[in-house]
Amino acid sequence: MQDRPKLHQPVLLNEVLEALAPRPRGIYVDGTFGGGGYTQAILESAQCSVYAIDRDPRAIEAGAALIAAFPNRLTLIEGLFSNMGELLAAEGISEVDGIVLDIGVSSMQIDDAERGFSFQKDGPLDMRMGRSGPSAADVVNSLEESELKSVIAVFGEERRAHAIARAIAKRRREQPFTRTSELAQLIQSVLGRRPHEAIHPATRTFQALRIFVNRELEELVQGLGTAEKLLKPGGRVAIITFHSLEDRIVKRFLIERSGKEARPSRHQPAAQAALPSFELMGPQPVTPSEEEVSRNPRARSAKLRAAVRTAAPAQALNPGLRRLASIEGR
Repeated sequence: MQDRPKLHQPVLLNEVLEALAPRPRGIYVDGTFGGGGYTQAILESAQCSVYAIDRDPRAIEAGAALIAAFPNRLTLIEGLFSNMGELLAAEGISEVDGIVLDIGVSSMQIDDAERGFSFQKDGPLDMRMGRSGPSAADVVNSLEESELKSVIAVFGEERRAHAIARAIAKRRREQPFTRTSELAQLIQSVLGRRPHEAIHPATRTFQALRIFVNRELEELVQGLGTAEKLLKPGGRVAIITFHSLEDRIVKRFLIERSGKEARPSRHQPAAQAALPSFELMGPQPVTPSEEEVSRNPRARSAKLRAAVRTAAPAQALNPGLRRLASIEGR
């Protein structure tokens, strides 16, 4: 048998497997392949098939060893998980038994200085997960100051977004930003940093730029709607988020789809109420244990929400959910 690669264990792995409960001959989707940890664990837990998707071509290339370890059971696809319906249709798949989505940037991307995701290592100010589109440098150097402020305030939840945007606009008139260290140093000069402060002052701004560059929240909203259409009755979805913006969207979607929202007005005809398309697996998200956080500090903010698909028809996405993913809607 082909030796199986030893991959870094992803966050909440055991809890994700428990939520998905992979079964023989089942078809599963890992919509955010990354380093392949969830995919490998699913394939090892049952004699099933996995279609793994990632917008990062490097992640797809690095998955070759997993394909060799699980012949005829793993298919890697470069693309956006929001398009997984079309991507799977091209493979002849119209419905699946489970979907896992690990939202945000992967450890592999953070640790590669040349990708420009981290302020802790100097590199090009890029942050693109895929092959195309404007980079973080393009955004920082060309966005109007007012819009840049909105990006940092909304997607970074940064209280001093105005001061940061103003400093960026002033600095770029003299010299455009090209490196992560340049931007991180500027932000630190604006916000200051107390001795032994755990969170770097550039954290929220870098998060905001990454989300904006990759349209991550829009991708998440669209991906949730696509997952609802793909899952067969009894199929399961497991979604891991790492900050409040993502979790707010997932929570609202699943609560809405499970019929757990506030009851509709008594004046609304009962026939207008949609049947629940998901059943929640627990009222609260699952979070990492203290032992896992001590082993992997990046897991500290992770939340897992999971649900089981019912036989009810998929519903149209709520416009309010789309607004949650935009600057204008906040």
